[in-house]
Amino acid sequence: MDGDDESSGPMIDEIYANGGGDDDDDKRSRRAIMSGDQLDIEAYAALYSGRTKIMRLLFIADKMNNTATQLEALRMAYDEIKKGENTQLFREIVQKIDGRLGPSYGMDTAWCDAVDRRAEQKKEKLENELNAYRTNLIKESIRMGYNDFGDFYYAHGQLGDAFKSYVRTRDYCTTSKHIIHMCMSAILVSIEMGQFPHVTSYVSKAEQAPEAIDPQVTVAKLRCAAGLANLEAKKYKLAARKFLETGPELGSHYNEVIAPQDVATYGGLCALATFDRAELKSKVIDNSNFRNFLELVPEVRELINDFYSSHYASCLEYLGNLKANLLLDIHLHDHVETLYDQIRHKALIQYTHPFVSVDLNMMANAFKTTVAGLEKELEALITDNQIQARIDSHNKILYARHADQRNATFQRVLETGREFDRDVRSMLLRSNLIKHDYNLRASRKL
Repeated sequence: MDGDDESSGPMIDEIYANGGGDDDDDKRSRRAIMSGDQLDIEAYAALYSGRTKIMRLLFIADKMNNTATQLEALRMAYDEIKKGENTQLFREIVQKIDGRLGPSYGMDTAWCDAVDRRAEQKKEKLENELNAYRTNLIKESIRMGYNDFGDFYYAHGQLGDAFKSYVRTRDYCTTSKHIIHMCMSAILVSIEMGQFPHVTSYVSKAEQAPEAIDPQVTVAKLRCAAGLANLEAKKYKLAARKFLETGPELGSHYNEVIAPQDVATYGGLCALATFDRAELKSKVIDNSNFRNFLELVPEVRELINDFYSSHYASCLEYLGNLKANLLLDIHLHDHVETLYDQIRHKALIQYTHPFVSVDLNMMANAFKTTVAGLEKELEALITDNQIQARIDSHNKILYARHADQRNATFQRVLETGREFDRDVRSMLLRSNLIKHDYNLRASRKL
């Protein structure tokens, strides 16, 4: 392995630290790597509240192949739904359980009838109140009436009607705080419906009233909502920026949508996949606010530090252990493969960048893969013009196609000379004009 310059010595030592030296392998094996154990569903569900807690449990139940874990998720979802008033979702959960948890977790017809009966009565009362407010033309009362209707529909799982009711309050908002409240309610329902373009729209509307966004908690909530919308749109760099801008004030104040652990995971992975080394250092590793979130998920913190330190084998090991649980995340599961591919490709590119030639056997050892598999990955990156190199398949060496440094240096010198000549001529011209008192003044417009 030949370096470009004198600095190749330390870099070669760094490469050995990635998998070429036995001593460091022993140290790495003693390091605490997150095990591939099953997700602790009870601890996971405790991070959330409201509808998202139930939907996340149902998502885990749908994705899990382990019957015991699946039934545990359904049992917790059943217990949680009974605390609310959403009978339609309750019936769906009972159908999924299908009697596998015994008679205690069967269809509770009496409870459903009682909840539906109370719902009808409450709806009738809300309609009468709203009609009275309309008759009296009291804007604040009408706003509250529509807001109560939105809360009612949301509690009963009628998300479309809830969204319409919340949006209708906009015509009756008299202060910036009312607009913020309307936007936050619309964002919450839009996230539940999966309508992320609406989320982006209402985040923008809320940010247009900065004087009303007084509590930093509200700012943090808006950053998280914008991050989720960008994540869903596969705009990973924008998503990373939004999550990184989220303040520690968030705490557990937005657990009806997202937990602080999610902010660390989503933001960390999106940053790894899209940021360059300088951005990763300044915006992630040295970011004191985001460090508070990373402390909650040590695995993500360690894999980011390993990636920046060029310990790619350890970084990829962390990612491999996290993957099974990330695939059970309701927002991240569709993006795991894409993000993992981008992170691995970045690691391969960064590994090869400083060198004129790289031994593929040593590189395969560093990335814990086979030489044949590594060749295919490198071929794809070379074809995609992400690595400027060629592969010697016989000797298993990657040769970089670096530009002619000598010629490039001469070209830069010539260009600098031309710029200097132009600047000097301009200064001489100006000094001569001043010397001969030749000033051209703009004529006044009549």
